[in-house]
Amino acid sequence: MGTAEIAAPVLQALSSESDFCVSLVISQPDRPKGRKLKLHPTPVKEAANELALAVEQPERCRDESFLDRLDSLNPDLIVVMAYGQILPKRLLSIPRLGCINLHTSILPKYRGAAPIQWAIYDGEENTGITFMLMDEGMDTGPILRIVETPIASDDNARTIHDRLSEIGARELPDTIRKLAARELRPKAQDHDAATHARKITKKDGRLDWSRSAEALDCQIRAFTPWPGSYTDWIQGEERHRLKFWKADLADAPAVPHGQVVRADREGMVVKCGEGALRILEVQKEGGRRIPARDFLAGSELQAGARFE
Repeated sequence: MGTAEIAAPVLQALSSESDFCVSLVISQPDRPKGRKLKLHPTPVKEAANELALAVEQPERCRDESFLDRLDSLNPDLIVVMAYGQILPKRLLSIPRLGCINLHTSILPKYRGAAPIQWAIYDGEENTGITFMLMDEGMDTGPILRIVETPIASDDNARTIHDRLSEIGARELPDTIRKLAARELRPKAQDHDAATHARKITKKDGRLDWSRSAEALDCQIRAFTPWPGSYTDWIQGEERHRLKFWKADLADAPAVPHGQVVRADREGMVVKCGEGALRILEVQKEGGRRIPARDFLAGSELQAGARFE
């Protein structure tokens, strides 16, 4: 059971194992996308079609007709990653070995919709894939194992997304074998240590220059590629929206936060509440993502400019 891009390699890995039989792939219904609002299959459905696997896309996974169909397959195990719906108790009870979920955080921290982004935003040094047995809660089930990976200073949400997808695909087959052989002992989560990784909105991308440079660097990396981190360039009575895609830490004199202190071929340096950021990649409204030096070459933005 999966919908998002991150789950497609996991399906491919399962289907490539000779001792596993993927009897059914379950994904969310096709949704309209683009200007013409044409229906597009989910990434997991696309992967299933390439593998010639049967696919079902119930609008609600708690529909009785769908549950009857699933029950008739008598599955040993259901694997879930980035499916997008809470599974009902009846579904969880169908497979002999239970339902195993691949969650992209080190549980119990970062339960919820956006664990990758909030872990980067908070400046965590590590993240990982948690293999857990599902219960009726949101990411609350007992843990089978955790595979960790460091969050490097140049990682963003896309690079971590891709790495965790690869880890999940690589480690899942052996996890299933150990579960079937009763070599894994599920461990209850410490619910008191749990944190919630809420869904991200576009508003989360606004940069608050009173925060530290390190915090803003984490924010830019956390929200790359979506929704992007942005600020307003105040030019007289006008405001120009700019998105920043890449930055590193810099030094700056004691000036008000949000002020540009340098704007040259090495990028633009902006004073933060503590420290400063050197902006390396910029995108103006209606434009494309380009190096800051290229943006500055064709822009009136100079040292002394103000961001809000």
